[in-house]
Amino acid sequence: MTLNRLARWARLPATAALLLLLAACSQRPAPTPAPTPTAPVVVVVTPSGTQDPGRLAQPQPREELLRAVPALAEREARFAAALASDQPILTLDSGLDERQQAAQALAVADPQVQALARDPGTGQPVRSEIMIVRPALPADLTDATEPKCGRDACYRVEMYNYAANATTVALVNIADRSLVEVTYNPDVQPELPPYLADLAAQIAINSPEVAEELGFKPGAGLAGMPGVKTALNNSQCERSRRLCVGPTFLLRDQGRALWAIVDLTEGRLVGTRWTDTGAGEGQPVTEQSLQDAVVMANYCEKLRSLSRDGWEMEYAITPSDGLEIRDVTFDGAPVLDSAKLVDWHVSYSGPEGFGYSDATGCPLFSTASVVAFNGPYVEDIVEDGEVVGFSLLQDFRSELWPLSCNYRYVQRYEFYNDGRFRVGALNLGRGCGNNGTYHPVVRMALNPGAQGDKATISEWDGGEWVDWEQEKWVQQSEQMPLTPEGYQLRILGGDGSGYLMQPNTGQLPDGPRGDNAFVYATLRKPEEGDADMITIGPCCNTDYQQGPERFMAPPEPIGESKLVLWYVPRLKNDDTPGGEYCWTSSEVENGLVRHNAYPCAFGPMFVPTK
Repeated sequence: MTLNRLARWARLPATAALLLLLAACSQRPAPTPAPTPTAPVVVVVTPSGTQDPGRLAQPQPREELLRAVPALAEREARFAAALASDQPILTLDSGLDERQQAAQALAVADPQVQALARDPGTGQPVRSEIMIVRPALPADLTDATEPKCGRDACYRVEMYNYAANATTVALVNIADRSLVEVTYNPDVQPELPPYLADLAAQIAINSPEVAEELGFKPGAGLAGMPGVKTALNNSQCERSRRLCVGPTFLLRDQGRALWAIVDLTEGRLVGTRWTDTGAGEGQPVTEQSLQDAVVMANYCEKLRSLSRDGWEMEYAITPSDGLEIRDVTFDGAPVLDSAKLVDWHVSYSGPEGFGYSDATGCPLFSTASVVAFNGPYVEDIVEDGEVVGFSLLQDFRSELWPLSCNYRYVQRYEFYNDGRFRVGALNLGRGCGNNGTYHPVVRMALNPGAQGDKATISEWDGGEWVDWEQEKWVQQSEQMPLTPEGYQLRILGGDGSGYLMQPNTGQLPDGPRGDNAFVYATLRKPEEGDADMITIGPCCNTDYQQGPERFMAPPEPIGESKLVLWYVPRLKNDDTPGGEYCWTSSEVENGLVRHNAYPCAFGPMFVPTK
């Protein structure tokens, strides 16, 4: 991947691109034709090098584990005390300032929140824990809640109910000591506070199966990504019904990584898996990025405005939904109320079902596991030497990218002078294995034409446009009918104007294998994603169950209503020499390590109707 080829979709400003070593000085052979997609198969290797399906952990004697992990024993005692009290919610006791403490106290004292920490049938208290307490950011507020939140007055408090596998989000105003809003999210898990990530690492380190697999007892600093949620089929973590995380032990010299699946609902190791991370390790990125505080102050804590070539919009980096654009218009006509990238689901197996649920967002007060590096930036779109539009981009990456078990995503919005626009992103690898399947979840709140509140959606059936009468999902494939121009869907406002959606079937420079996306249309409901969203789907499903389907259970009639379009591509990484995709490799050249990025890009184009 040369810098010139990367320029249109993944290029940072020139100096940053060179510092990041996106293969600006390296060439590779022309890629071979893309192989026919197959079901992802995990490469599992034991220390002896033989194939092995991994292992499930036997329950460790509880007293033995509690002695080995004092923090777990302390947590168990705190849970017991909370469940026996009048306020049956385990609170965050460290790392909070006075304002956060006040917000937490308001939330846990509220009867509505307390009721959601009890079994609905018996009224008995169940294990519930405050996970996040942070200032409310612009992305957390809706039209209904924003007027109730004065400057810096509102805080977001997230509580996880272990028994119900549900997350409650309370928005509180500490200035007037009021509860602004409570939302209940079934089958949804929050991100972890630091102490729980540390606890997961301690459980893994002190589990005999981990030491047996590695051949030694690892030290505390060896467990990577201990706070990233995961799942493992055929165990209690299957389909993410438990709060499970995956501390990962990287054996760089062997090109392998050991996953330790820890169930924090029970506080024990569930199982281990080996994955092959591929050959050719790089070195940690060493260039200095802008301070996290600057990114927070300029792009997370305030909305920015962008006006160019007839396009008007606001944008901000969200806590966990990537870079969100809002109130987008072209030549004064509404186009989008909002667009954002909610999740990155990463699966490293098929039937076994384990992987990560990634989120991208702000570097502080954030639930994201892959955070913003620097702020958003704008680039010209140049075709045949002429500027035809511009792009708004944001880079998100793990601190040690491009080392194994580190990720990098670049979110990209394109806006053209003729009114076209694209909502897309790139994955630059490298991830925790050479057999990953990525499902990014994009949410677009449409507002086409002058009457976007009366929108309709129709699909091309090969001969005509057929209206969708109710909420629905479809799966893109090579056999799907497209118009001669390549359009799949048509979204019209009440005045008859709108957009035609052209999926990426290979026309993007870094997306030649196409998006192969699941596409969903749901009614616009503020509680279904207007504010910052917690992870909405499990990491490892390979079918349409990626999260948006929960908002159409059962499907409701569309009629003429405001619509949300969800777009979930399926991107399979590949480290085959000459055919790399969603991958980053490294090589030594003239005594220097160079990193070669092979992005996989996705994104549908929206073309105005005539």
